[in-house]
Amino acid sequence: MPCHPDWQKSHLTLEITIIVATEQFRLTYAHITVIIIHGYRLFFYPIQFQNGSLSQKRNAYMSSTLARPIEPMIPRKLFNSDHEAFRATARRFFEQEVMPNIERYEEQQHVDRDLWNKAGELGLLCATMPEEFGGSGVDRLYSMILIEEQGYAMDSSSGMSLHSDIVANYINNFGNQEQKLAWLPKMATGEVVGAIAMTEPGTGSDLQGVRTTAVLDGDDYIVNGSKIFITNGYLCDMAVVVVKTGNTEKGSNNLSLLIMDAKMPGFTKGKPLKKVGMKGQDTCELFFDNVRVPKSNLLGMEGMGFFMLMKELAWERLMVAIICQAGAEAAFAQTVKYVKERKAFGKTVSSFQNTRFKLAEMRSEIDMGRVYVDACMELQLTESLPIEAAAAAKYKLSEMFSKVVDECVQLHGGYGYMLEYPIARAYIDNRANRIYAGTNEIMKELISRTL
Repeated sequence: MPCHPDWQKSHLTLEITIIVATEQFRLTYAHITVIIIHGYRLFFYPIQFQNGSLSQKRNAYMSSTLARPIEPMIPRKLFNSDHEAFRATARRFFEQEVMPNIERYEEQQHVDRDLWNKAGELGLLCATMPEEFGGSGVDRLYSMILIEEQGYAMDSSSGMSLHSDIVANYINNFGNQEQKLAWLPKMATGEVVGAIAMTEPGTGSDLQGVRTTAVLDGDDYIVNGSKIFITNGYLCDMAVVVVKTGNTEKGSNNLSLLIMDAKMPGFTKGKPLKKVGMKGQDTCELFFDNVRVPKSNLLGMEGMGFFMLMKELAWERLMVAIICQAGAEAAFAQTVKYVKERKAFGKTVSSFQNTRFKLAEMRSEIDMGRVYVDACMELQLTESLPIEAAAAAKYKLSEMFSKVVDECVQLHGGYGYMLEYPIARAYIDNRANRIYAGTNEIMKELISRTL
């Protein structure tokens, strides 16, 4: 099986790299100046704080560093050694390139543009795409691993899974040879950032109510309208846009997909939207004012947009379930670590019966979720995952994640409400999972139709 060279680095080298990066992150957060001489010797010069001592600040952060997930009670059997090598690369990427910069991403409301190029260099983007189009031709377990490692890092800023596993999939599944060659290799290297533009200000889950129009004019479509809540929108170089190309009574036959270059005249972007959570994720509005799009940019056939969108929905909803499962595991591991260190009334919080029972309840729910997600993934690998099963995974695991993180905040006490602690960020970030990729109410409707 093809394997990116950076996935095959030795475990010894990897551990050393992670330790150095982690220590450097802790020291940087603690506001210590670090000077590295010849790459080996470290000299530390503390800086004074206005409030609290250096040790207090550093210890506060050290107590909130991320713990790795606890091994499930039923061992997982999905992955082989190649998968685990890829996991090591993904983990290193999030620890070194993403986690140290979360605060800045949240302030600027998007990741740094060069983060995409760094991910591309490591082979983390579009790994499942065919090799002839810049990918590695691997299975979707690699996508699952990348999503999980993002969840384990408690990162809500990067939108790489949407880029690689949604946008790229539409082009690979329905694009012609010319379209694939034009976009997929650049998406794999990070030269091009992709977005999918479905939602409009007046249409949420109701795709048949799309109002953005594409009117044929010679060899071009003239596109007018707007989209909202677009992940990767602010930094995107290209977007697959859902447009209305017909006026038949059956609304699903009126939709088409256009590949739109962000540099096209009349294609403009709004400022990043101010959200309750996921503040570092690039989310914005897109506007189209008489944008002239070549007819050759039509993805698939005109009027087949709704069908194409439906084909990938099961996978997209399973992706949400995967990030929720990983997020719940990360929040739980972080909380177990915290209650074992935190003391109250002369003993650790973990020694109280209420804490032990709460942890037992959460672990049971989390492990049941893990078994279901992995079973869904096995079906997805053979393209036999039922739509209703994916809907159930998205609905139930996003609900489970919300419940788990709420309990975890409670066990953290007052510190759980402080944004310096990862559990507080998880609390505000997780809420959107019950909304996007189809609200949980829509998921229940889909499940109920099978009865």
